[in-house]
Amino acid sequence: MTAEQLQQLITAGLPCEHIEVSGDGRHWSAVIVSSAFEGLRLIARHKRVYDTLGARIQNDEVHALSMKTHTPAEWKAR
Repeated sequence: MTAEQLQQLITAGLPCEHIEVSGDGRHWSAVIVSSAFEGLRLIARHKRVYDTLGARIQNDEVHALSMKTHTPAEWKAR
């Protein structure tokens, strides 16, 4: 899997105002900005992202994903 493919999977299941993905093919880092995170705690935000990956997490196609998740307002304020 490439960073572009992982980015496409996430954006297909989650409206993203901004997304950056990097990694080595198994271990990934992502910065994700989405209005879908409004009112959600960190763990719920991460679950929303993991839900977009579905079986790819379960079958170890995506072994590890480190995330920084922000709402658009949080992203703008930083």
